[in-house]
Amino acid sequence: MAEKSGESLGTVLVAGAANLAIALAKLAAGLISGSAAMLSEAAHSAADTVTELLLLVSVRRAGRPADRRHPFGHGKAGFFWAMMAAVATLVGGAGFAITHGVHEIGHGERLSNLTPAYIVLAVSFVLEAISFRKAYTQLQGQAMRRRLSPVQLVRVTSDTALKAVLFEDAAALLGLVIAACGLAGSQLSGSALWDGAASVVIGLLLLGVAITLIRSNLSLLIGQAAPQHVETAIRAVLAAQPEVEEVVELLTMMIGPGQILVGAKIDFRDEASAAGVERACDEVDRRLRAHIPGIAQVFLDPTPTGHRRT
Repeated sequence: MAEKSGESLGTVLVAGAANLAIALAKLAAGLISGSAAMLSEAAHSAADTVTELLLLVSVRRAGRPADRRHPFGHGKAGFFWAMMAAVATLVGGAGFAITHGVHEIGHGERLSNLTPAYIVLAVSFVLEAISFRKAYTQLQGQAMRRRLSPVQLVRVTSDTALKAVLFEDAAALLGLVIAACGLAGSQLSGSALWDGAASVVIGLLLLGVAITLIRSNLSLLIGQAAPQHVETAIRAVLAAQPEVEEVVELLTMMIGPGQILVGAKIDFRDEASAAGVERACDEVDRRLRAHIPGIAQVFLDPTPTGHRRT
């Protein structure tokens, strides 16, 4: 867990430093050129900088150890602050880009001196690509350890800081391409329509990313179960224990980034003694933690098969 937290912290710091430099450069280029798309991209990068600060809080809060008042740790604080980061993208990035783009379409003026804007877009693309590569490299490493493809892992991961950086950097790269197309269209046509439309499209892109991340974090906050492939692996470990007759019921919950709580009702064989059941529970706990990454808490309840929860 500490290793994963360190990886996520490094990814967030790289993304934050890149976004701050890019936001200032885009703002200067937007003011010089008068481009709505460039100003929207500046707002996008500024919102991403705020997002990275909130993700930094998320990583640090989630990594705090358990205490008397929080016996399961502070992992869900990470989900809360990651959701606040997504809200910042929604309000600060998407809101500004859409409203400013609509205004530009209706009241836009001719653009001037676009050379600085193109230079900033090119440099920004390189910096965003570096940040995206850092996040994707971390994703690949986690996917390899869990024997999943990167695409499969990003769909189910509870490492919300990594997911946020990955999604936002991908949106940033696409947004830069959209902004460049808007500038080129306005430059060739002499109409501000293209520039304003590019700003609106960037806003809609950010809106989609923000809503996706908000939904993901909200689901984790209210008690999302572990991914199906993880539950299948847990059932396999439980069923492989010789004293186990049947897994009556299995409940799991993500209690933090990469942290899983396991609760299971187990029907043990009739011939198993009380001491045998205790040894079996200890062995199952040990094997679960050894074979499945992220198992943080295990609770086993000896229960006859007929007592399945309704």
